[in-house]
Amino acid sequence: MSTSRLDSDERRRAIVNAAVPLFARDGFAGTTTRELAAAAGVSEALLFRHFPSKQSLYREILALGCEGDPALQKLATLPASTETAIGIVRFMVRRFVLGSDCERRDLDLKLRLILHSCLEDGDYAREMFAAVAPHVVPLFVASLEAAQDAGDLARLSSSGANRFWFAHHVAVMIAFAFLPQSGLIPYEGSPERLVEEAGDFILRGIGMTETAIAASRQAAPLPTAAD
Repeated sequence: MSTSRLDSDERRRAIVNAAVPLFARDGFAGTTTRELAAAAGVSEALLFRHFPSKQSLYREILALGCEGDPALQKLATLPASTETAIGIVRFMVRRFVLGSDCERRDLDLKLRLILHSCLEDGDYAREMFAAVAPHVVPLFVASLEAAQDAGDLARLSSSGANRFWFAHHVAVMIAFAFLPQSGLIPYEGSPERLVEEAGDFILRGIGMTETAIAASRQAAPLPTAAD
């Protein structure tokens, strides 16, 4: 493919699309600029012209990953409420554990990128969490406050932001356990049942009442990217 046929934005996107599978397979430290350039079909000089540092490449991967995500767009329209707090928890578990056919491969790649990053300098994972948090955490915290005012949430010493990350960590750790094709943990029951049980477990942990949890099982889930 001739580089002259792609404009700057298209070329940057092509480099990112070529870089993600390499980083997911070999890690950030284990992937050379020569390999990145070869996978993207460009010279190393052109690669550095678009991305002078690995940090700038991380940020482009993150920007493209969040760009136009209908789930994040949907979240931005929701009011702060008990239902929204519960919906965010159940959505996270459902998306990370079940996903959908069209997003499963992309999700697996992102999870592998996070794992590699944590084993190295942590920069990519740190950038990713910083990019996603403003879209979700403030709404989650406001929804916990609304739930507390409505009598649906126990008063706990942990902050609303920490409760979000505790919920996130449980969902992501379950997803990590499913990265190998055969899985790592001998969970009992179907994946759908696991999603429901994990959601209930998290909701109890963040202080949601049993009445609110029971009511949420009848509510429609927030959409995944494919819905």
